[in-house]
Amino acid sequence: MFERTISRVIAKINKGFPVILITGMRQIGKSWIVDHLSKGLRKYVTLDDIRLRSLAKNDPERFIQENQPPIIIDETQYALELFLYIKMYCDKFKKNGLFWLTGSQKYRLMQGFKESLAGRVAILEMLGFHIKKS
Repeated sequence: MFERTISRVIAKINKGFPVILITGMRQIGKSWIVDHLSKGLRKYVTLDDIRLRSLAKNDPERFIQENQPPIIIDETQYALELFLYIKMYCDKFKKNGLFWLTGSQKYRLMQGFKESLAGRVAILEMLGFHIKKS
């Protein structure tokens, strides 16, 4: 198996920010990399799950209560309503490494972050897989 360069970056940034957002094109391994790096120490939820998406959109406070950090929330572009509650959680607990978020719709995600998570989130763009030949 090949090591992704972003793995080391995520591990380092996790120590300095309460929230990490990993964006990038669809099907490049965002979900796999965060799940792999968490080594089972973080709960993993995906907003591809219609029930979870509905809860996140309609009752984001309850969603956070039921899915306590440290957590991976995959496909966050489907519930921008979560961002205010993630901000409130981060401000209350003041710890780094609470939330790892992924999403493939960068423009939509940036609109949500500008207002709610500024200063609390490190944004990483994951690129496609590339093999360097010697």
